[in-house]
Amino acid sequence: MEDWMPATVPGTVLTTLLNNGKIPDPFYGMNNEKIEDIYDTGQEHYTYWFVKDFSEKARKDEQVWLSFRGINYSVEVYLNGQKVNQEPYEGMYLRRQFNITGMLSKDGNNRLAVLVHPAEHVGNPNGGQGGDGTIARGVALQYTAGWDWIQPVRDRNTGIWDKVFIEKTGAVNLKNPHIVTLVEGIRTAHGPQDPATIQLSAELENTQNKEVSGTLNYSLDGETIQQSVSIPANKTIEVSLPDYSLKNPKLWWPSGYGEQHLYDINIQFVADDNLSDSEAVRFGVREIQTEWNAHTRSKQISVNGQKIFIKGGNWIISDAMLRFSEKRYDAEIRFHRDMNLNLIRIWGGALPERPEFYAACDKYGLLVIQDFWMSGDANGRWLDPYKKDDQWTRRQYPDDHDLFLESAIDVIKMLRNHASLAMWCGGNEITPPADILYALRDEILPELDGTRWFIDYSNSDEMSYNFKGGNGDGPYGIQDISTFWGDKTWPFNSEVGSVGTGDAVSLRRFIPEAHQVIPEEQDGTEKVKDEVWTYHKYIDYRDAMDPYGKPTDMEDFASKAQLVNYNQYRGLIEGFSAHMWDWYTGVIIWKTQNPWTALRGQMYDYYLDPNACLYGLRTGSEPVHGMYDPVTGNIMIANNTFEQQFDLMLKVTAYDLKGESKVLTQIFCYIEPSDSRVIMSLKKKIDELRAEEGMFLSVQLMDEHENKVSDNFYWLPDASGNYSGLQAMEKAGLEASAKKISDTEIELRLSNNEGNTVSFFNRVSLVDKASGERLLPTFYSDNYVSLVPGESKTILLTYENLESNQTSIEIGGWNMAKQTISID
Repeated sequence: MEDWMPATVPGTVLTTLLNNGKIPDPFYGMNNEKIEDIYDTGQEHYTYWFVKDFSEKARKDEQVWLSFRGINYSVEVYLNGQKVNQEPYEGMYLRRQFNITGMLSKDGNNRLAVLVHPAEHVGNPNGGQGGDGTIARGVALQYTAGWDWIQPVRDRNTGIWDKVFIEKTGAVNLKNPHIVTLVEGIRTAHGPQDPATIQLSAELENTQNKEVSGTLNYSLDGETIQQSVSIPANKTIEVSLPDYSLKNPKLWWPSGYGEQHLYDINIQFVADDNLSDSEAVRFGVREIQTEWNAHTRSKQISVNGQKIFIKGGNWIISDAMLRFSEKRYDAEIRFHRDMNLNLIRIWGGALPERPEFYAACDKYGLLVIQDFWMSGDANGRWLDPYKKDDQWTRRQYPDDHDLFLESAIDVIKMLRNHASLAMWCGGNEITPPADILYALRDEILPELDGTRWFIDYSNSDEMSYNFKGGNGDGPYGIQDISTFWGDKTWPFNSEVGSVGTGDAVSLRRFIPEAHQVIPEEQDGTEKVKDEVWTYHKYIDYRDAMDPYGKPTDMEDFASKAQLVNYNQYRGLIEGFSAHMWDWYTGVIIWKTQNPWTALRGQMYDYYLDPNACLYGLRTGSEPVHGMYDPVTGNIMIANNTFEQQFDLMLKVTAYDLKGESKVLTQIFCYIEPSDSRVIMSLKKKIDELRAEEGMFLSVQLMDEHENKVSDNFYWLPDASGNYSGLQAMEKAGLEASAKKISDTEIELRLSNNEGNTVSFFNRVSLVDKASGERLLPTFYSDNYVSLVPGESKTILLTYENLESNQTSIEIGGWNMAKQTISID
């Protein structure tokens, strides 16, 4: 037993090896290169036994079940020396439940032993997307053989990667409940509601050699809905309860449009007045609708009869090594809510996300597109010299179509009750093979769900007419802000994105000191001269920082990157919002997060530290938003709510680099629900004011109570495209005070004195008082903030562990040295 080590379950082999100090952290520097790859070692190297001793006895008339929610890739399960799975158990996404009642020891002392085998086809990590593509021969993750945002995961995530648990029931096991909510008509987010219809069914498994009769029931809103049923011996049947009309339902809405009301019910099967089994289910009352918008030539999404302009983010996975937790899921989904997004698409090279992910999306109001497990790269859409097999062969991946469909059925049953799940998608940039596609579309989904739109693949013409040719995605990487406003792209763009490098504090977490340099491009390649930056998939900013002055070191480079980050994502979402329902019905950013320490496409880093991308996107996505079009010089308003915004006061103010102000307009205006409109053009005035050294432009909206509903602050270059004035700005210190207002919240008040110039682009950080390290994750009501002379702002900081930490606040900006603020 000397060679045994404590195992991390749920977890992968690599996670256990890391936690036991057997390998270095593959997320740091070039450490991943020091870990042996399964393609070179062979499967045996990453084949492990997992053993657990536990106490359990079965009482009279009790059935005991052993449940696995995910293994990778195949297992042999033994309990007290007896083999549990008499048939093969393989496939990463397949749940399995075993009745172990007769295998439990009489004294209650049991040993569970699970031998986990890696996938047969692990792929050659040769630098291609999904390596040589053969990783797709199995029903599992494809990114683990490498992609353009991650290096190969050396064990391909072999292991018992999801939960293992014991359940107890009576003679009848209640499984896979299914709840459908029907919400007719066009609903409002507030006030009394017409009834909604609740449809509920569940599977009942009789473990006995005789028929069992009883009642399936649940209670809701003071009413009990039930159905008498008899289950034949050793059979599983599906039972539907009578439809229930829920009076004045509390509806579930996407973030920004209304509340995320959720109902809790307990579904029970009772036989002979004894509870045999029950399942607790949380669900939201809502209905998803889709229709074709003939004007934009793209799909349009509605919830409860109200059309929703989609502002989404593409999601890979929470952690590349599958180290999932409810706390991390909650934080990441909260970040997406805080960016004023309303949808997340789960990319097809990863996995069906966990119920805990969906629970967070239910809570925060994020609609979800769930891809099935295909990608154009590995599954043969394109000719690719990195791939081992030809396109015809890859087109028929995976090898076992029946396993793919069995896994799909199981995943649908696992996830279908979540209010946030809005759409299923056949695959990333490619449909599944014909037999899988037809089975999913025409048989499985209509039978098991039938309430959600099925997209055949992520950039399908059925979703968005591809009038430009190519893949129907992108562009990716740094772009001129004017392109987002002036260049029409796909009307429902499933992937469009930009850069995302974090600041110096973020970079130092995983870049060794010797490599903390300014990344320099290698001519004619996508790589940079420093190997660590290249290894972590850095996307070049090209000349985007030059107008601010050439960076002098990594700290300066990373600080100026944040200016670019903020502008990129504010400009992206503003450009799409400005053309809602005319050019576009939605946009999904590629991508909003990284499950590895990659240097691209992320609103926060792997360690949950936000960068300026998040706050630029947050500002540009305000529910009611005033904005400046850099192409036309128009001042516009976007309204992402169901309410008409009447008697809004629009105020546009110019500030020079000394802080002197000039009101360009102050006017009442209005805007219809879910719409955008031009108010006026100020191009001539703005071009004149910014010509010599650039300028600041404040676009604000105030409601009838004179409260700010939109506060948008631009910095504009001079006539030559440089920020010459910024480079010569005077210092402007802020007055700051902070007080703790609850166990998890701090209120920070910032003020800029009348005599100062603008205090520009200040980053606020909650830090440990002793070490100065940032406390993560911290949520800020705003960040990278600018204050004009005489202005005050209040920022709310939220951190879960305030009680157990001595904290202070660090703040510093473009023209203000860093200072530390004590908290009262």
